[in-house]
Amino acid sequence: MESAQLMLSTSLLSTAQRSQVDDLTTELDPNALTWLSGYFAGIAQERDRQGHAGTGVTAPSIAPAPAQPEPQTSLSVTVLYGSQTGNAQRQAEQLAADLQTAGLAVNLVRADQYNVRDLKNERLLYVVISTQGDGDPPDDSMGFVEFLSGRRAPKLPELQYAVLGLGDSSYPEFCGIAKTLDARFAELGAQRLQAVGTADLDIETVSDPWRESAVTHAREQAGSDLAPNGDMLNGRASGGSGTGATVTPLHPVPRTAAYSRNHPFQAELLLNQPIVGRGSVKDIRHIELSLEGSGLHYEPGDALGIWPKQDPALVQAVLRASGLNGEESVTLGDDTRSVYDWLRQHRELTVLTRPFLEAHASKQQNTSEGLGLSALLASENSANLRAWLTSNQLLDVLQQFPAQWTAQDFILALRPLTPRLYSIASAQSVVDEEVHLTVANVAYDTNGEPRWGVTTRFLSQIEEGESVPLFIEKNERFRLPADSQRDIIMIGPGTGVAPFRAFVQARTEAGATGRNWLFFGNPHFQTDFLYQTEWQQAVAKGELHRLDLAFSRDQAQRIYVQDRLREHAADVYDWIENGAHVYVCGDATRMAKDVHQTLLEIAREQGGRTQEQASEWLNNLAAQGRYARDVY
Repeated sequence: MESAQLMLSTSLLSTAQRSQVDDLTTELDPNALTWLSGYFAGIAQERDRQGHAGTGVTAPSIAPAPAQPEPQTSLSVTVLYGSQTGNAQRQAEQLAADLQTAGLAVNLVRADQYNVRDLKNERLLYVVISTQGDGDPPDDSMGFVEFLSGRRAPKLPELQYAVLGLGDSSYPEFCGIAKTLDARFAELGAQRLQAVGTADLDIETVSDPWRESAVTHAREQAGSDLAPNGDMLNGRASGGSGTGATVTPLHPVPRTAAYSRNHPFQAELLLNQPIVGRGSVKDIRHIELSLEGSGLHYEPGDALGIWPKQDPALVQAVLRASGLNGEESVTLGDDTRSVYDWLRQHRELTVLTRPFLEAHASKQQNTSEGLGLSALLASENSANLRAWLTSNQLLDVLQQFPAQWTAQDFILALRPLTPRLYSIASAQSVVDEEVHLTVANVAYDTNGEPRWGVTTRFLSQIEEGESVPLFIEKNERFRLPADSQRDIIMIGPGTGVAPFRAFVQARTEAGATGRNWLFFGNPHFQTDFLYQTEWQQAVAKGELHRLDLAFSRDQAQRIYVQDRLREHAADVYDWIENGAHVYVCGDATRMAKDVHQTLLEIAREQGGRTQEQASEWLNNLAAQGRYARDVY
């Protein structure tokens, strides 16, 4: 750091600019710093060549940054990624940086920006992709997956590839889309370089060794002429293959925040208020948290990450059911804690995963209970397993299928506790140093015993004035139009309405002239119309131009938001064809799929398209950022 400060002290930067550079680089590792130096060098060279954009002023005569060395091999590597929340993108960017450092030319590209016609020319391809829901691709990869799965996909006998999947093992189709792509590439004749990586929510335990192997394989394919430590290479973010490719970030490099996922801010709880009426079967709350003094900033569409703790009552129940001593010490790596502390703050207790069930069943191989659990896992009906996983928790397994565990093995078998993400329900331009959430409390009974969701339970036990550990999770794919004259269509039943409260606040504050149309649904008008007064006032003030409601159980026939879309199909299609952006937020398993199918129907019926053309139309909207989903 001292050498960096010395260089800055003799640079042409102002004091403020030097401070910005310090903020940006403080927490970056050497690979990231190396990548960033090349990125800035490329900008400097371009500006030196063209002059400052839009000013007509030639750049001052400053010695240009050293030119980046040519790739040390003629082989170009394409790193293609599909990401829903940004995790797969970050892994792909790290892989690209590692490959550059190894002296390879790299083409980093998001799936919806990739020209599928170039696939037949690829020679070395790495795919990093997350699984959305139970085996589905992320939104930015739907078009690529459809192409690769279809008859138009080319034979790929000269392609060498590897796939890294990110997923959630609480779903039966864990990393399902990664496995599907891996098998499809092989079916098309491509050569697999290494086994498909399947990373759970503790991503690095799988992704780090997978990336190391990927770089090793890439160097082997590139040949022995590579230097032991290759220089960093510039790159571009467009599709296609070829030599001398360069990597350019798809988004601006963010300033490093003082608070992050691994260093959360302790935010004061300001308000925890029910927003459903008496008699509602749901417990939905509006939560307000203070960001005062944090320096945290967010945009409409971003999410708030919250680090919960397990309820002490649940920890004690798990200890009783497992027969373990909460005071016993367990060491994992360099971390030594009591069993109680591991369970309270560091392990998942409310979400079941298949790997844990398999490990638990192996402890019962010679028991009738073990045979029952093994039979469940062996079932070919993934829907049944999924239903069982979602309706049971760790405590249910321990009670129904007793087994003997050592403390060490038990803690190791449980998945690490991870933060929960919630769509932000406020615009910072309106609420300043606050952040608002719309949270549905998860609570139910199993065999007469209470069960709950870890974070909603944690929030329900926090009193106003106490603190909540949180961080901002950026969501660059769920952004308001840059052109404030564009219309927007927002589809958000239940708590899916949260980001659209932020959207309308932000658009109103900014004086946007584009129209706002909201589709909202819930069971009953009288008890479940979330933010009713706010929406009605927004309509009266002209801040919300159309509001269509679907209260599913207020009449004999169930009515959902997709039904309202069909009722107004002509207007929906007209808005979209005239430039409107479409946003969907909420349940991924049913609502989002039904809405997607309804939009395809509208494209066919109103636009006269075939099924294939309708799918291409919707994929193109997604690629343009005009069809965005925040689903879970």
